[in-house]
Amino acid sequence: MKVLRIVANIHTPNIEKAKPFYHDVLGLDIIMDHGWIATYGSNGEMNVQISFASQGGTSTPTPDFSIEVDDVDLCLERMKDAGFQIEYGPVDEPWGGVRRFFVRDPFGKLVNILTHT
Repeated sequence: MKVLRIVANIHTPNIEKAKPFYHDVLGLDIIMDHGWIATYGSNGEMNVQISFASQGGTSTPTPDFSIEVDDVDLCLERMKDAGFQIEYGPVDEPWGGVRRFFVRDPFGKLVNILTHT
């Protein structure tokens, strides 16, 4: 298993507040917008992303951050084997071609582990 990407998720009821700062001033592109989440990033030499969300999708809590992996099922198995409690999923979401699960890290942060299908 290899980590492909880590994305910070910032909970906010007002997603549009991010645009003037992250898009207009910093120049990050809006690379995804589902209404309840907007992700800003740059696909140039560095892969930088930050998301702003009013929920975690499918009416779940907003995770503290997301980690994209190349094999979500293997990662799930490893999390369970290590004794970490899975709080959501695994599930193939109806939006965006995403398979994912939520787990809390040792610091209590809710982490969205996902792969794009």
